[in-house]
Amino acid sequence: MLIKKLEILKLSIIIGILSLLPIFKLYAYDDGDFQVWNTESEELKIGEDSKVVLEQEFRWGGSAKEFYYQHYDVGFFYNLQKYLNVGGGYRYVLSKSGDKFLVENEPYVAATLLWDIAGFKFDDRSRLEYNHFDYKDDTWRYRNKFTVKAPWKFTKLEIQPYLSDEIFILFDDSQRLNTNRFSVGLGMTITKNLKGEIYYMLQDTKNSGKWTDINVLGTKLKLSF
Repeated sequence: MLIKKLEILKLSIIIGILSLLPIFKLYAYDDGDFQVWNTESEELKIGEDSKVVLEQEFRWGGSAKEFYYQHYDVGFFYNLQKYLNVGGGYRYVLSKSGDKFLVENEPYVAATLLWDIAGFKFDDRSRLEYNHFDYKDDTWRYRNKFTVKAPWKFTKLEIQPYLSDEIFILFDDSQRLNTNRFSVGLGMTITKNLKGEIYYMLQDTKNSGKWTDINVLGTKLKLSF
């Protein structure tokens, strides 16, 4: 009788734990999902070599039908040399889980190397983030983004093609590569102070030992003062 009661108690605990899991499970869409991302930023120059950047981003998943992510970012950046930019900032992230958004606080530091070869513009950005969560253990994450812009510009909008690839290395129980983003896009100058981008991105993410893909159609607008 005692054994039976213990088994019932154990089963009740397991069911209780399982019932809580969806609360902390962020949205995971099907492999090959189509998404739409929109990013808007404002740059305010505060010195000859320094600027403040404000950014907000919104994402729709599930064949671009469901709004599931947003972030708000403020950063300060300084040109140490013509070929080196350094800075840091803070990002406030809201990711949908069930019927509510979970919060992530993300301070970061970054350094970017810049150079030109035969008219092609290259930049290599390294970024270290501290990811603070209220619903799971905190982590550190390293990101490296390599971008090359072609020297050709088309039409009055100065449409310029580019390629980029970004890797994410997560520092948890072990150092591991868990995300890769490959993008191809077109940058353009809409007005003197307003620039835009449209791009396609293939993002590969590893969860529970399995890689899944999403296809992203993205747009960016940047207003500079």
